[in-house]
Amino acid sequence: MTAELVRGQNHPLSGTRLEIRVSAGHPVVAGATLGDAEGRVPGADGVAHPAAPRLPGVEVSRQAAAEHRLAFDLEAVSEAVHRVSIVLALPSGVGGPVRFGALAAPFVAVTDLDGTEIASYTITDLEAETAVVAVELYRRQGAWKVRAVGQGYAGGLASMLADHGIPQAAELAASIDEAVAQGMARAVVPPPARLATGEGAGRGSAPAADVRGSAADGRSVPDAAAEATGPDGLDPTVSLPAQGVGGADEAPGRQPGGASGPISYQHPGRRTSTPPEPAPAAPAAEPGRAGAPVAGDATGWTMNERLYNQVWGMFEDLARAAAAYRSAVDFAESRLEQELDRVLSDPSTRVGPAADAARAQARARHGELMDQARAVLDRDLTQLAAEAEVVEHALPPAYARWDSPVWQGYQVPLERPMALRLGDLHLPERKDLRIPMLVRLPLERGLWIDSGRSSGGVDAALVDSAELRRLAVDCAVAQAVRLLAVHPVGDYTVHVIDPAGSAGTALAPLLEYGALKEQPAAGAQGVSEVLARLTRRVDLVQMAVRSGAVDALPPDVDTAEQLLLVNDFPHGFDDRAVTQLRYLADEGPAVGVHLVMIADRDDARAYGPVLDPLWRSLLRVTPVPDDHLADPWVGHAWTYEPSMAPAGSDVVRQVLWQVGQARRAYGI
Repeated sequence: MTAELVRGQNHPLSGTRLEIRVSAGHPVVAGATLGDAEGRVPGADGVAHPAAPRLPGVEVSRQAAAEHRLAFDLEAVSEAVHRVSIVLALPSGVGGPVRFGALAAPFVAVTDLDGTEIASYTITDLEAETAVVAVELYRRQGAWKVRAVGQGYAGGLASMLADHGIPQAAELAASIDEAVAQGMARAVVPPPARLATGEGAGRGSAPAADVRGSAADGRSVPDAAAEATGPDGLDPTVSLPAQGVGGADEAPGRQPGGASGPISYQHPGRRTSTPPEPAPAAPAAEPGRAGAPVAGDATGWTMNERLYNQVWGMFEDLARAAAAYRSAVDFAESRLEQELDRVLSDPSTRVGPAADAARAQARARHGELMDQARAVLDRDLTQLAAEAEVVEHALPPAYARWDSPVWQGYQVPLERPMALRLGDLHLPERKDLRIPMLVRLPLERGLWIDSGRSSGGVDAALVDSAELRRLAVDCAVAQAVRLLAVHPVGDYTVHVIDPAGSAGTALAPLLEYGALKEQPAAGAQGVSEVLARLTRRVDLVQMAVRSGAVDALPPDVDTAEQLLLVNDFPHGFDDRAVTQLRYLADEGPAVGVHLVMIADRDDARAYGPVLDPLWRSLLRVTPVPDDHLADPWVGHAWTYEPSMAPAGSDVVRQVLWQVGQARRAYGI
């Protein structure tokens, strides 16, 4: 949940790699000063500004702009730096406002690299100031926090830099102003004012729709719909799925002068401030054609991070494109219904040649709108399909399908990736366009692999119960192998509970290649022992973290990430074991204990609502395609397909063999 700060308030930071986003409504200069514990900056080399935008762990914009994204890696800053102040200033000598009091209150947001907002601050009560310290990142007892400052300076940059103890502050301020003046021609234009809406907006007004471009005849879908709205006073209502995102530099479709235009639904992480490593550049496109897609065309500190953001952007783009198409279809259907009702309500046109002509005209307009909507969708899906194909071949093992060639050159990694592929997602508009379903690591929720026929979908109905359970076990083993493969040696330990021993065949490769330290726990006693051991680990690690005594953990506590694979729940579980499993599902992920549970909810009906919190705490996936997942933007029902090795492939065994070899080499 975002913390909305007031002046002087602070908030802890959960990570050290951040973005700070600034929105001022008018071009401003953004920079950062790196000070000691007292806030004093030793010299000009401790200031990141447009003329020197990069310092260790800090990168700021190279020019004045209405929107800024500043990148910070607090682990990379010097140990002598205890305060990082984010400063804003009005450019001087280039025209425009001469005081912040003439502008809308600047807004500052601190976000994770994936765009999740941590804290925000609106800088109010500014009058004659021309420079302001917006927020401050400061180190306290080894941890970083953010504080809302809002300290303004009527004397401008020179006064503010002098207050930070910088020698020759006036000369530094002059050099910054000179660099800004040279770059003002490239400054981002502030976004146009949003059109006012009121009670009068709606009936008789042109409908708004989500479109990613124009139709084949050069008109967008909403333009064509507005043109089709004649003087008959019909009310064409099109639902807008979500507000467009992006700063002023991301809205090329908007018309000048504040007029409404096509809304950009590009993911905010796809065109942002310059990352430390430049993203690959797409080759120049032929006139009239879209540019060729490039893998890694997104923001990020590493190629893997850019690929993750690009996949997330493709996911959102497909959701928006489908929402636009469905909205346009709904509008066309609604318009056809209204026009036919209008014909039937008039006795003079209810029957006869005039009625037939009116109905034919209404259906023709309906067909035209449908064709335009489909043309826009087909174009967008073609672009996304081309991008998906390029990106798929560039994905690292953690993000790749099991049939990807990248697994043929697999080597045990030296560090944990930022995400893991659980499967693929697609929409009915184009089933062959698959978007990788990536989840962040470490897992924030356990996985529930639904082995019941109630999992839904035609595929589940065509598979008998025994086969569905076998597929669920295979899916769980594939996920466990992938988790082992993408973590460094010794960073992941797998435990298995198989009360009846029914998963012996599927689990055999894990035992054969040494991925399991011990045999799967069977029977009530085995279940109890494993759950007691993991529950003790969760309790001890929680106490150690809360007391700051992590080094005091007993030597028999395995500090590696733990994965518990439970088969055929709730068979073999008594009330105490069920309670322990619920505890692990709730408290385990925060201290490195993760759960993958294979279960049929119908088998656990005897427990009634007692297990409802357990089902809700886990991410439900299925061993066969099922449309039970929804996106966070417009709520489409996405069909999930698990990530499984191709039939007859030995890729999982090959990967397990390499993992086992590495574990033996390290004596694990």
